[in-house]
Amino acid sequence: MPQGKIKKLTEKGFGFIETDQGDLFFHMSALRDTSYEQLYEGQTVEFESGQGPKGPRAEWVKVVE
Repeated sequence: MPQGKIKKLTEKGFGFIETDQGDLFFHMSALRDTSYEQLYEGQTVEFESGQGPKGPRAEWVKVVE
């Protein structure tokens, strides 16, 4: 699975993951085994790439420990 770092989190329940290919949107509904409140900027996550209504997004986001 590709990995990246949390670049930005918002109060609205979404954020962006910094990857080698650029920033990728994610929604809190894509999180697995963690809650949105436990995330912090700079944290490493792994994810699957998907397609949302507004373009590419991260799905099945999981924190790397």
